[in-house]
Amino acid sequence: MIDPADDVAHVRAWVDALGLPGLFDAHVHFMPAAIMDRVWAHFDERGPLIGRPWPIRYRGSDDERLATLRSFGVRRFSALPYAHKPGVADFLNGWARDFAERHDEVLWSATFYPEPSAGSYVEGLIEDGAEIFKVHVQVGDFDPRDALLDPVWAALADSETPVVVHAGSGPVAGRHTGAGPIGEVLSRHPRLPMVVAHMGAPEYADFLVLAEKYERVRLDTTMAFTDFFDAEAPYPADLLPRLHDLEPRVLLGSDFPNIPYSYAHQLEALERLGLGDDWLRSVCWQNAVELFGLRR
Repeated sequence: MIDPADDVAHVRAWVDALGLPGLFDAHVHFMPAAIMDRVWAHFDERGPLIGRPWPIRYRGSDDERLATLRSFGVRRFSALPYAHKPGVADFLNGWARDFAERHDEVLWSATFYPEPSAGSYVEGLIEDGAEIFKVHVQVGDFDPRDALLDPVWAALADSETPVVVHAGSGPVAGRHTGAGPIGEVLSRHPRLPMVVAHMGAPEYADFLVLAEKYERVRLDTTMAFTDFFDAEAPYPADLLPRLHDLEPRVLLGSDFPNIPYSYAHQLEALERLGLGDDWLRSVCWQNAVELFGLRR
């Protein structure tokens, strides 16, 4: 374990060395305490969606975790709740709305699930100002091509509201994971501003193709390139030149607090790709600022 003071020092030194004003982390989770506790319990028990030991590095209350991100110099970040079954999204969305209203640096995050009311409540959230949505195909065990989601994808595309989609088959494949199903969604809604979580791990090449094909598709770095992910699904070195060319559409993501290593390790993992300081500045700050803006 890294001493908290050293943890902060490592992140701050990395940010300062690049001359960045801070970090913009597009893949952070905050949820109601009871739900977050259940998520952590699932990791602790190596539940069927986890597959291997996964010690959570950053536990604590909302206030403690907010303080940690601020101490790192993370100036804006998402909250990304995700519905795992019908009837849950309204509760999560109400909580996340209140959370964002109380904390200026938090992106107003929301979620949805394939259910008859999804189209109407997503449209309402967009009209009210929701900034980012999150869905988890693996955890939710749903087909993104479900007809109940067609009005949702259309509303997100028309409003240009980003949606973070965990559709890759890591850490454990699901019935509807992989680039195929979500690729069909994109073929129906080619203007959908989708952010591919975890670079699409482990189907990195397939999701890179989607990002190259559809101009509003972005990739987030969440856990990719770290020793933890590379142990089972290393990012193919031959894809790096293409990833370099996609510089404007790659966003920093961490999965904080649900990571089994220090926050600094994600940053160091990006640096050792050797894609250059300009690429790092774009990924860790500028790209997300251009997409979401700053409140302060």
